Amino acid sequence: MENQNIEWKETWRDEYLKWICGFANALGGTIEIGRNNKGEIIGLPNSAKLLEELPNKIRTTMGIVAEVNLRKEEDREYIVINVNAHPNAISHRGRYYYRSGSTNQELTGYALEELILRKYGRTWDSAPVPRVSMSDFYHDAFDIFRKKAIMSKRLSPNDVAGSDAELLQALKLTEGDYILRAALLLFHQDPGQWCFGSYIKIGYFENDADLLYQDEIGGALIGIADRVMDIIYTKYFKGLIRYEGIQRIDEYPMSQDILREAVLNAVVHRDYSTGNPIHIKIYEDKVVIYNDCQLPGDITEETILRGGRSNPHNPIIAGAFFRSGQIEAWGRGIEKMKNGCVASGLPVPDFDITSTTFTIRFHIRNSDRPQSEPINSGQSVGVSIGVSVGVNETRREILRLMSKTPNITAQQIADIIRMTKRRVEANIRVLKNAGLIERVGADKNGFWVVK
Repeated sequence: MENQNIEWKETWRDEYLKWICGFANALGGTIEIGRNNKGEIIGLPNSAKLLEELPNKIRTTMGIVAEVNLRKEEDREYIVINVNAHPNAISHRGRYYYRSGSTNQELTGYALEELILRKYGRTWDSAPVPRVSMSDFYHDAFDIFRKKAIMSKRLSPNDVAGSDAELLQALKLTEGDYILRAALLLFHQDPGQWCFGSYIKIGYFENDADLLYQDEIGGALIGIADRVMDIIYTKYFKGLIRYEGIQRIDEYPMSQDILREAVLNAVVHRDYSTGNPIHIKIYEDKVVIYNDCQLPGDITEETILRGGRSNPHNPIIAGAFFRSGQIEAWGRGIEKMKNGCVASGLPVPDFDITSTTFTIRFHIRNSDRPQSEPINSGQSVGVSIGVSVGVNETRREILRLMSKTPNITAQQIADIIRMTKRRVEANIRVLKNAGLIERVGADKNGFWVVK
């Protein structure tokens, strides 16, 4: 069966030398010449000539030796080329290729740099960066790390009592006189100077085509999840209010623990070499988180979803997040998100994972769903309105705003609750038809009466 380690070709073309190069730079693989795309052996009329030529072509264009064998089945000959994974980066005529999934990709820029680093036991986040000193860092992110590490008890107060420079050394974020790339991403106030796209983009969408508003959250990665959570739960999610006695309880569309796990997963495992930010798209009924990734060749979507294996793309960044208490190191993130959704009464999230992208889709509670409180005119607006007249949380908020500011306009309401004017006007019509509000005077100079 053809897969990421096996390729079938009916005849030989010299362009397939690029595939051999890709296998050599990845996990190795096999090319069988003389099979069709169904795996059926169709034979090779020039197999003897190829058996002599191919080893020389491979050696002269790439400087490696591959095992080339002639096979025969039912009087039909075919050639099998076995390529071993190589410890150093292999090029074909000065270009580098890498087998990823069932595709062969040419590597350039950061991707090529990362291949070379990994071949020599390094990772992209471990590269030293010249012309950077401790005086270039603000102190804020280091304090965030210290507080989180002590609170989680992953480190003691004595462990983090030294200077910021000593903390970087303890976290293995320096190499001689150089500061590593991971340190800049984790602690520098503007890591975008060295890594373009090291921020998180958040947008609220009415549908796939209509973006209503957005934010970009940047800065030191060690505290970025907190900033993202703050803005989502104050600006993007509407809390559903209920009371137990005098205690006010805000119920949000999804648990903060679940969303935080997803955000941290994206931050820690993202492929920062691509220059693309993490995207969080929020809809009325779902949250979609997308980030670029780079899966190791032996890890598939099934492996990830099964859980239990931790193989971070950025091990140094992951180590700092672990010591700060924000993540574990057991590969249980996917399982925690699934279990959290089930415990919260939400569907299990959908995953779309390729060799270079990771997308998770949460199905959240509709923030406009009706509440169960019965109507009771003796209680305050925002607590008393109930499902018997079809009033949901959005309409509660409209009623509260009208009570507070009777001359408020539909456009002003829309700006406050982050909704289109058209939807606000539709909700106002429902409230008027239910007899809960009345408009007194003209549209321009009139005011609302909440009954």
